[in-house]
Amino acid sequence: MKWKDIILHPERILFSIGMRGGFHFLDDRTYLKLMYRCMFGKKLNLDHPVTYNEKLQWLKLHDRNPLYRTLVDKYKVKSYVAGLIGEKYIIPTLGVWDSFDDIDFDRLPDQFVLKCTHDSGGIVICKDKKRWNKQAARKKLTRALRKNYYWIGREWPYQDIRPQIIAEQYIDASHVNVEAGNESDPFTGIQDYKLFTFQGKTEIILVCSDRFGKDGLTEDFFDVNWNHLDIRRLKTQNSHKYIRKPQNLDVMCQLAYQLAHTTNFARVDFYEVDGTVYFGEITLYPASGFDGFEPEDWDFTLGHMLTLDFVQ
Repeated sequence: MKWKDIILHPERILFSIGMRGGFHFLDDRTYLKLMYRCMFGKKLNLDHPVTYNEKLQWLKLHDRNPLYRTLVDKYKVKSYVAGLIGEKYIIPTLGVWDSFDDIDFDRLPDQFVLKCTHDSGGIVICKDKKRWNKQAARKKLTRALRKNYYWIGREWPYQDIRPQIIAEQYIDASHVNVEAGNESDPFTGIQDYKLFTFQGKTEIILVCSDRFGKDGLTEDFFDVNWNHLDIRRLKTQNSHKYIRKPQNLDVMCQLAYQLAHTTNFARVDFYEVDGTVYFGEITLYPASGFDGFEPEDWDFTLGHMLTLDFVQ
């Protein structure tokens, strides 16, 4: 956090503490109210939630479907999803371990992905074992294993997940779906197609690009007809490159419905590699409901789409 931000927005100190897992002494409802006010500068309405981000907070407190514990576990969800839509959409798992030092790297291919099963962001990519910084990977993943992700956003399904590390087959679609406007600034890394589903129906698609590029992550929103939407999240910029419609967008929407039609809301993520669709993950509370939109009207537009009918 920069000093300028602290001076202009002192409440962000509290938000930063919360994002590091502080305030264990606060109950969920009080904590969410505090974090929401720190982030958005206004009161969280949990009695009559209206906006998308308000409703995500409400769902954390009231929608306690036991299935969600499986959906957020990056290891267990793969078997669950394979049972619904088929094994062909699942990125192969190369192994699962309780600690970094349990991994037998000699048995892994030259390229692979390691990620924690119980959090967001605990991921490292190896494209070449000879040049890979193993110590940096150990430090990052070991630190992530010690973290209980529940305390950050009070997303209850994460509370009792067993922290593990899984290795997955490395896939790369850097040559697909993006046309660089400048050859000296090529697209870097695989794209995420994040389908925002409301009772299973895809309404908008968030495309995350250049996650490992020199300028960092970019995000672009599209409707289901692939019209670029005038919307962005506050912390990221749109890409300056042309993003093609994925070849299998209709398939992704169909699969997302199969996976999410019994939920009020879920973001279902996919990749597309050489015409093949792969499941990424299911997210129930994107950005933990603490990331606004620009223009702000989109928070109300998505909130109108998110009905709470399924919650008992």
